[in-house]
Amino acid sequence: MSPQDARLLTPLGAERAGNTAGTIPAWEGGITKPPHGYVPGEHHLDPFPDDQPRLTITADSLDLHADRLSPGQQALLRANPDSWYLQVYPTRRTASYPEWVYDTVRDNARTARLLTAGKGGVAEANVSSPFPVPASGVEAVWNHILRWRGIRIQRSFGQAAVTRRGRYTVTMSLQDFAFPYAALPGDPLRSGFPNLLLAIKSKTIQPGLLSGDGTLVLEPIDQTNAPRKTWIYNRNLRRILRQPHFANAFPAPNTDGLRTIDEFDMFNGSPAQYDWQLKGKQELYIPYNAYRIHAAGLGYEDIIETRHINPAYARYELHRVWVVEGTLKPGMKHIYSRRVFYIDEDSWQIAVMDSYDKDGKLWRTAEAHALNYYEVPVLWSTLEVYYDLEAERYLVSGLDNSRNPYRFSDTADPREFSPNALNYYVR
Repeated sequence: MSPQDARLLTPLGAERAGNTAGTIPAWEGGITKPPHGYVPGEHHLDPFPDDQPRLTITADSLDLHADRLSPGQQALLRANPDSWYLQVYPTRRTASYPEWVYDTVRDNARTARLLTAGKGGVAEANVSSPFPVPASGVEAVWNHILRWRGIRIQRSFGQAAVTRRGRYTVTMSLQDFAFPYAALPGDPLRSGFPNLLLAIKSKTIQPGLLSGDGTLVLEPIDQTNAPRKTWIYNRNLRRILRQPHFANAFPAPNTDGLRTIDEFDMFNGSPAQYDWQLKGKQELYIPYNAYRIHAAGLGYEDIIETRHINPAYARYELHRVWVVEGTLKPGMKHIYSRRVFYIDEDSWQIAVMDSYDKDGKLWRTAEAHALNYYEVPVLWSTLEVYYDLEAERYLVSGLDNSRNPYRFSDTADPREFSPNALNYYVR
């Protein structure tokens, strides 16, 4: 990144200035400290409790705002004209990260390069997004995949596949993440897993029928010679088993087929199945600063409604996003022929995602309701919602209002993320 770019762009490559209409403000560093009254370990207080919606978008007013909504967002409004709406609040560019993360992104801009052989990957990059000024669609996708989310995160993770009539069962898991790539070179976690983006172990704690199942996933950066490795703990067999098919279009467990494996965190894994085009930037209404829907005390019944989440708790803001379109390559197999990502410029978090079936028809849309975990600080989703427009159903993931929120730490022992460690974790 040149000195001139450094003045005009944020450390992660976003435009520092606001828009000409004044509806998107300049980035001034994001949230730099927790709001008064925040207690570490508790759910995050809303830094903007006095903000009021500046407009409400309904199916009746859709045509006035269509240029700032994705096709999936528009379809969701049309499908639910009497119940779904978007409350648009003042835009707050709250994304922020530790200074040492910014330093590594600046270094990445000078050294990072794509690996194009096999399933592809990224070389000579560290810690966070490798291409702050992307020159191609695949570079922007890698920025999302490799964005910094912390080094060690433990969380409760509730999800519910909601039927057309609004019925659901919440599946609750405990998840333990380690991001070796997110640590600086020389860190024991990074040294123990030099080609690993993510290690995650998970155990199901409810409902009772599923309680005791567990999973361990090791996600490499370059999958050409080191594919994803997955193990499951089966409570009935009381054994650890290697799971060979746990990637891409494979249906995710406990989702009723409403989400694929590679839609976890909106998109993960190798991007090699698709040709990615960088379509440029767009101003879009996206979920942001989702502190209300993250708040302690909300029950499942407060958030989950028939056909969609409760719009009263969802906060939308106008932000600039990178638009990236992926088209399935000839000879590749996936349930989606085309995918369009709307990536927040300030964080490289995919905020909205539209997916198309094999006939090219819009099939699904998904949204990541993100907030700044300001004790770190880092911007990440608190709730992800996947809508199936054909089945008129949806999946909501990330329900943790009645449990502990994300817990971040700076260290992890590689030995904690082995098949043997999974055996101890689930018991």
